[in-house]
Amino acid sequence: MKKLMILVTALIVLIPALAYSDMMTVRLGYYMPSILNSNNYLSHPNSLWGIELSQMSFVPSDFRGGMLGGGYEFFLTKQVSIALSVDSFSRETGGFYKDYVGIALDNADFQGNYAFPAADYNGDFEVLHSFHVSMTPVQLSLKITPMGRKTRLIPYVGGGVGLYFVSASIRGSIVDFSSPSPVSDPDRPELGTFDIYPVVPVQLHESRTVIGGHAFAGVMFPIGYRLTLEGEARYHFAKVKFLHAFPYPDFEAFDLSGLSLSVGLNYWF
Repeated sequence: MKKLMILVTALIVLIPALAYSDMMTVRLGYYMPSILNSNNYLSHPNSLWGIELSQMSFVPSDFRGGMLGGGYEFFLTKQVSIALSVDSFSRETGGFYKDYVGIALDNADFQGNYAFPAADYNGDFEVLHSFHVSMTPVQLSLKITPMGRKTRLIPYVGGGVGLYFVSASIRGSIVDFSSPSPVSDPDRPELGTFDIYPVVPVQLHESRTVIGGHAFAGVMFPIGYRLTLEGEARYHFAKVKFLHAFPYPDFEAFDLSGLSLSVGLNYWF
C-alpha cells in the first residue's frame, strides 16, 4: 500500500511535467535606455547622464546597443509558465569636453593642466575620458500564452521582478568645476576676467545592485518539432543611486530603464 501511494504521488508530480515541457531560450537584442530618447537627459542636469551628455561629445546613440540574454522556462499549465532569465547590456565610448580645451601652465601662479574655454583658445590638448555603463538583470517572470502552445503563432505576455546589477565608469581626465580660478590674459584683454579649472586624471567606477521590474510581450513561430523563433519587446525598470565614485553634488539616481527589442531561439524539452 505504501509503495502504491508513493507511485501515485510520483505520477501526480511527473505527469504535468511530461505534459507541459520546459523550454530554453537564447536571444539577441538591441537596448535603448529611455532617458536618451528625445534628449530626455537634458531634463535631468544633475544626473550622470545629463552631465556626461551635455558636457562631452557623446551622443545618445553611443549608449544604445546589443543585449545578449538567455533563460529557462518552467511550464505550470498549457498557458502559464515561470521563467528565469539573465540579460547583459554594456556600452563604452570615449569623448572630449565640447566647451573646454586643456592648456599646460607652468608659471608663478599656476602649475599643471587647466581647462580654458574652447571658444577662445585652441589649447594644447583635448580633455578626454571614456564613459562606460552596464546592466545585468537576473529576472523571475510570470509568462502567459493565452492561445496555448500548439498554434501556428504563439503570442505571449508577462512580467516580473529581478535583481539588476548596474555599473558606471569614467576613465581618463575630467574638468574639476568645483575649483574655479579667475584669471585674465594680458594677450587677450578683450576677454576680461574668466574662470579656468584644473584638469584631473580619474579612474572612477561604482557598481550597485537594485531590485527592478520588467514587462514584455512577444510571439513565437514554430520552425521544427522542438524549435521556435521568437520576437519580443521587453521594458526594464531600473534606477540606482551611486553613493561613492562620482563627485557631483545633488546627484540624481542613475536611470538605466529602457526598452529592448530582441529575437530568440527556443528549444523545447
